Amino acid sequence: MNLPDYEFLSAPLWLVTVLHLLTFTLHLVAMNFLLGGVIIVLHAAVRRRWDDPTLAKFARLFPSATAATVTLGVAPLLFLQLVFPRQMYSAAAVSGWFWMGVIAAVITAYYALYRAAFKAQATGKVSKLALAVALIGLLYVSLVYSSVFSMAEQPDQIHNLYARNQTGLVWNPAAGDYALRWLHMVLGAVTVGGFFVGLIGRDNAEVFATGKTFFVGGMVAAAMAGMAYLLSLQAWLSAFMRTPAISALGVGILLSLGSLHFFFKKKFWPAGAMLFVSMLTMVFARHTVRLLKLAPQFDPATWRIAPQWSPFLMFLVCFVVMLAVLVWMLRMFFGSKKSAA
Repeated sequence: MNLPDYEFLSAPLWLVTVLHLLTFTLHLVAMNFLLGGVIIVLHAAVRRRWDDPTLAKFARLFPSATAATVTLGVAPLLFLQLVFPRQMYSAAAVSGWFWMGVIAAVITAYYALYRAAFKAQATGKVSKLALAVALIGLLYVSLVYSSVFSMAEQPDQIHNLYARNQTGLVWNPAAGDYALRWLHMVLGAVTVGGFFVGLIGRDNAEVFATGKTFFVGGMVAAAMAGMAYLLSLQAWLSAFMRTPAISALGVGILLSLGSLHFFFKKKFWPAGAMLFVSMLTMVFARHTVRLLKLAPQFDPATWRIAPQWSPFLMFLVCFVVMLAVLVWMLRMFFGSKKSAA
């Protein structure tokens, strides 16, 4: 009996890659708003930097941001598993219990953020305990993802770890492969969180000043962590420098600096667009690093292409409609004080 051959791509690799990078960047926007926003609001609540109604306004946004983060995270994860199934499933199996713990962490964080939102709506005050619990859950999820996705880029390491221990309780021991990457992601979330804090609180001088501080400080810190991570890729750095990703990375840095200029002038649409494209270039650079690390064992270009256009057409239609609805919702919320109310 011959088993079905599932080792093929249901669309051209370039299309899968473009959709993966685009959907992952959209996921990062929602995730950064959530994680960075929780960090900044919790900091403001502890320091009593803003008045309670302003903090409550932010707290009421977090449950919706959580839903957006989870929803927008499904597509890039599926595209990643479509191209790298063996690597992804194997790495997740080695750290299986930690991977399954993500579900519990997300549910706990979700309920904690709802608790904070309900208290904010009822009393006008923010629950610092609920935000702290949510922050711990979100940091756990981000750390597990960084650990597992980094492990997926080292097939030999997966083989050795699983050969020694099949309990699913194995944490990626190569912290040097993902610690700086994880730190860069968290600091990037603080940067984007600062942007949205400044945007939402643009009419409150103290809130805007706080958003500006975290936007600038987070960007500087994220740049330093990103440079340290890039320099840590010594075995692949020479090859990386010969790819288009290095040019994209340079463009992303320039766009990030440009977004600061428009942000200071409170021109949020061009600032946000430049920040989004800069994030897209960094996602592309990170994808290039993954390909370089896997090159000795696996090349996605070798996949057989067997197009299945009807599912992709359905996805593209839904994706375009979702983007249109998302743009409309953002315009309604940020367009005017009346709409925001």
